Amino acid sequence: MHSQYTAIDRKSLVRRHNVEQRSLDPRSPVTVGNGEFCFTVDLTGLQSFPAAYPVGARGELPPGTLLGTQSQWGWHSVPPDGDYRLDDSVVLYDSPRGPVPYVDMAGGMVDGEETWTSPSEAWLRANPHRLDLGRIGFALSGSNAGPLDDEDILGPCQALDLWTGTVTSSFTFRGHPVSVTTACHPRRDELGIRVESSALREGLGISFAFPYGSEAWHDAADWSHPEAHTTALLELPGDGTCRRWLIHRELDASGYQVAVTGAGVELISTGPHELLLRAAGGQDVLDVAVHFISTGQGDCLLRGGAAHGKGESGSGTSATAMPGTAVVEASRAYWPDFWKSGGAVELAGTDDPRAAELERRIVLSQYLTAINCAGSLPPQETGLVCNSWRGRFHLEMHWWHAAHFAHWNRTTLLLPALRWYGSILERAGQTARSQGFDGVRWPKQVGPDGRESPSTIGTFLVWQQPHPIHLAELAYRAEPSRELLEEFAGIVFETAEFMASFSHPTVRGFELGPPLVPAQESYEAMRGAVTNPTFELAYWQWALRVASSWRSRLGLEPREHWRAVADGLVRPKVIDGTYAAIGVEPFTIRTDHPSMLCALGVLPLTDLIDPEIMRATLAGVLTDWDWDSTWGWDYPVMAMTAARMDDPEAAVDALLLDAAKNTVLPNGHNRQTDPLPLYLPGNGGLLAAVALMAAGWDGGPDRHAPGFPPDWTVVWEGLVKAP
Repeated sequence: MHSQYTAIDRKSLVRRHNVEQRSLDPRSPVTVGNGEFCFTVDLTGLQSFPAAYPVGARGELPPGTLLGTQSQWGWHSVPPDGDYRLDDSVVLYDSPRGPVPYVDMAGGMVDGEETWTSPSEAWLRANPHRLDLGRIGFALSGSNAGPLDDEDILGPCQALDLWTGTVTSSFTFRGHPVSVTTACHPRRDELGIRVESSALREGLGISFAFPYGSEAWHDAADWSHPEAHTTALLELPGDGTCRRWLIHRELDASGYQVAVTGAGVELISTGPHELLLRAAGGQDVLDVAVHFISTGQGDCLLRGGAAHGKGESGSGTSATAMPGTAVVEASRAYWPDFWKSGGAVELAGTDDPRAAELERRIVLSQYLTAINCAGSLPPQETGLVCNSWRGRFHLEMHWWHAAHFAHWNRTTLLLPALRWYGSILERAGQTARSQGFDGVRWPKQVGPDGRESPSTIGTFLVWQQPHPIHLAELAYRAEPSRELLEEFAGIVFETAEFMASFSHPTVRGFELGPPLVPAQESYEAMRGAVTNPTFELAYWQWALRVASSWRSRLGLEPREHWRAVADGLVRPKVIDGTYAAIGVEPFTIRTDHPSMLCALGVLPLTDLIDPEIMRATLAGVLTDWDWDSTWGWDYPVMAMTAARMDDPEAAVDALLLDAAKNTVLPNGHNRQTDPLPLYLPGNGGLLAAVALMAAGWDGGPDRHAPGFPPDWTVVWEGLVKAP
């Protein structure tokens, strides 16, 4: 049972967790996508009511919307008012090796909100930002021209069929039954939309609206500056049955195109950035394909390549697009193959009533991470649904988005974003050299170019540093090959060079920091004094030893300095029999991430960690941690630690703990707050934890599903054992 495939009926497993809705849930729209491009829809199957699905306001800004149209290549920068440079935010911090320059920020963060920053810092934090590529929703033409009112939609019924990746929506509009099918092409940034209704004869059509880019924290669309961008419509020669149009979009140095193809349709401009698609000749079917295409201009250009990693480019230059039904059929062909590949976990035979909910979360998390986190860039924390942190991605979160792909034997979904690190090697090397270190220092909050953002936290974090080593090692464990070792050796070795260089020798051993902000960011204000966080020490040792094993696998001479640092790191601080978060006072603040637990949970056992002390640390966290301040991936952390502590009951309890940040909506998203309405690290973390609990880990108990209670019936196949 540990390794061979069993008789899981994957189609039944997946489809019993289809998302079905009959009323508007403003928190829980559904999305179609392919890892490079996503389109999120309301109950009409399009984006007809964006205000009904709000992303909570951030500061003085109005709400955004969950109904986004986003891609990995769609980025924009507002032209700066001056010569804004990171060098203007550099501050010298004392360190054991002397003053070290760090990109800081004049303002800071208070209760999650940015305080005052200089114009330079504000621009550098907000640019480039991810674009909302356009809004596609139902609208009326003729004498009643304009958007629909949600009160006009009666008897809605919508289903996201996970097995085929398609959304079917039905409702009655002014007495006319309407049926809508929506899908995304698996290998192109293209939507297929099919509408069937007699209402099409009465003026019901599909509107296209295009915004300017937004520097707002939470909103990818700015509708208040129509003069700042252009939208031009050009009809192309048809093929006899279909008409074709190309919409040209230009926003400062960014640009893209939208190709629209359909039979028996007409597309007309109704405003500077608005168009209306309607059925021609009294038809009651509207079948259209909408293909979003990067023109490779300015900030839209991904120097590392924008290919889907699925055999076809996501940013091609051809305006040819298939009719909508063909896109739907491509989706229906692709998704069953996805579900039949890789791992599967079934809990239906378990009597515990929590098993059904956990199985639902597992299945939906696989779908959501596949469409949001499997692209050519590390994803933002809200994926391709809506913006958070202006669409910029956080490299310390990359493990949580992507590690599970290797655990679930879908390594091909992990590799494209891992390759992106190679595109910023030079920039990351410059950062390391400017601070007097060897190798490469990976940034934290970035866009496609890898340029750091001014921050009182991000530039001081180090726990993202070992992630590329960890992810590459997981990929190798899942699919070992010399080709993979050779491809990622440069990233692994340069990462390790910085780690060894960053560790400084003392009479006690090699130490980390100051300055430093640990994974538990509660110590931001004392970043100039923080040393030796428990998780980072263990991560440093484990990752340096993994990097050494890569040299051995490739037949290369060992790097003695790596070994010396790994063997000589100081032990983490222990207070009253439990691990402290950091090595200096106040040692542990009981808010935010209980990151000490990662040192034996996310990581396997290392020389630095005592399992019994970690057992007591876990018990202390479960007793009195401030759950309101936690984040969605903290619950999988506790589960992984509990599993490795041979406490499967606590592992399941942690995954399903009743806490606000552990909420999983009907659509499968892990909700955090109104401004952060979904959080994909929670989904990815859950999948990593479940894989460990089911398939086990090196040196773990020799029994089936060792991380689950013995009275649970856990059927699994295709998973990869954790380190």
